[in-house]
Amino acid sequence: MPHRIIVLGAGYTGAGAAGRLARRLRRDDVAITLVNAEPDFVERVRNHQLASGQDLKHRPLGDIFAGTGVELRLAKVTGVDADRKTVAITGPNGTEDLEYDTLVYALGSGWNDQGVPGTAEHAEQIAGRTGALRLRERLASLNAGQTVVVVGGGLTGVESSTEIAEARPDLDVALAVRGDLGDWLSPKGREHVRKVFGRLGITAHEHTAVTGVGADHVATADGKAIPAAVTVWTAGFAVHPIAKATTLNVSGTGQIVVDRTMRSVSHPDVYAIGDAALAMGADGRPLRMSCASGIPTAWLAADTIAARLTGRKVPDKTIGYFNQCVSLGRKEGLIQYVTADDRARKAVLTGRLAARYKELVCRSAAWSVANPTLGMPTRRHRVTHDRPLMPATA
Repeated sequence: MPHRIIVLGAGYTGAGAAGRLARRLRRDDVAITLVNAEPDFVERVRNHQLASGQDLKHRPLGDIFAGTGVELRLAKVTGVDADRKTVAITGPNGTEDLEYDTLVYALGSGWNDQGVPGTAEHAEQIAGRTGALRLRERLASLNAGQTVVVVGGGLTGVESSTEIAEARPDLDVALAVRGDLGDWLSPKGREHVRKVFGRLGITAHEHTAVTGVGADHVATADGKAIPAAVTVWTAGFAVHPIAKATTLNVSGTGQIVVDRTMRSVSHPDVYAIGDAALAMGADGRPLRMSCASGIPTAWLAADTIAARLTGRKVPDKTIGYFNQCVSLGRKEGLIQYVTADDRARKAVLTGRLAARYKELVCRSAAWSVANPTLGMPTRRHRVTHDRPLMPATA
């Protein structure tokens, strides 16, 4: 009987892991099943472009994985029993349980309203395609001079505000941040972001904590109200709640605690990747939720699973960072070079060259998912173990 590998989620990490496993292992030795609720691969890092009115390339998962040996199941994951090693799904044929020998958990994250009153009722989000399309409709309905307030000063907030302002120069776009604008960047990086904000006419409300969201405004901790015909909430992400409801060892945020090989510390048949995993980086601190973290964790997990199943040497890697790529509309960008533990260096790349660099990164990430078997080894390794070997150390 083939070794059954189930991958939950077909974002950058899940789809990437499934394709990499298909490249590493012989088809007659393994049965790889990829479960995803939507039929298309979503380029999440481009959701701000989708929301601002741009059309993105259609990437059906059925076409991507045709002929790869990966079975695609379009269904919603409703539960995981890590002790019985089953996954409950609901799809076109109703509810059923899938049994696995190895599980790759890549359900990712969604938006996090941080418990702020009125956010769920009145704010828009771009953590998923559905939210981005809803925001697209809301923005298209606005008249010139109306205000859009983006809440959250991280990468998503900065990218969203600049994208909207560039696409709709007739709108009054503002960004509300708790600290300084771009305070995670180097001085040169912060200066460039400020220049682009000034050029695009974006108002930065710095040191502003949003305490409530209304239908036409956001309320702040200092008692002020900022007018907002549309509020876009980008203040953090929350992981899918399924893992927290299992017997898996999870963190307070609901992320699955993993070792250096992305393997659950409590259940050796489970691997977690991307935003769903609490994985340590080069400095011993958790990796941040991002595509820059997710793709390397997917590769590491796939290579580790293949190595353990075939009796080969398990990779010994520490995931680190090189740069942060920030799009500032279609014509401007910022590449902030960082240390392996994600601290800003002095060096930056700005302007159109940085924008093209970021675009190349986005295209490369999508291309790697859309071409899962390109570079298929001429000789895949045979599975020699019914179950993954226990690691020598955690």
